[in-house]
Amino acid sequence: MHVLIIEDDKEAASYVRKGLRESGHTVTVANNGDDGLMMARSENFDVLVVDRMLPDMEGLEIIQTIRREGLNTPALILSALSEVGHRVEGLKAGGDDYLTKPFAFSELLARLEALIRRTNPDIATTEYTVGDLNLNLLTREVRRGEIALELQPREFSLLSYLMQNAGQVVTRTMLLENVWEYNFDPQTNVVDVHISRLRGKIDKGFESSLLETVRGAGYRMVKP
Repeated sequence: MHVLIIEDDKEAASYVRKGLRESGHTVTVANNGDDGLMMARSENFDVLVVDRMLPDMEGLEIIQTIRREGLNTPALILSALSEVGHRVEGLKAGGDDYLTKPFAFSELLARLEALIRRTNPDIATTEYTVGDLNLNLLTREVRRGEIALELQPREFSLLSYLMQNAGQVVTRTMLLENVWEYNFDPQTNVVDVHISRLRGKIDKGFESSLLETVRGAGYRMVKP
């Protein structure tokens, strides 16, 4: 799933982003309400995580605005305000769930997955398959046919992102942002090195290759 986090606390946003990415999901972060509202309007997200207490625009205002505009992306509200009245207010404003701070990441992830199952069950996948290659987000197992493949954590995240976007060209910048969490180009060959290692594990010795280089553009998982 693709998650938009609207959170001005950079440490909290980084914590949630890291956990979601390690769980195989794609994450975009907005550190203020204005940017969050603009992103929610302009991009297709599967779920929103919205902090209630933002300095420029309250989280509930963001949700109310997109609901008035007909955008029904499920939204989970994060807030230190834990009274029953606060939770009711958040739900009445258009939020689909309400989680109080501090929280356990495992609960946040479970709530997001539950929201997705309720609103768009086709997205709530924990497993990706491309040809005879299978990746399971819950067990962290990767198999090609009957052969189990041993991947390092970064290789697993890289493969997960590529498989989520199977059939599409994924650029080097997209990989740096979504797998390495870089918002800049470190001017290294880190992507190329990991792609080479991953290709050696998922393609070498098999009859067909699933991971291809698109010259001048990036990489693509081929749908047989």
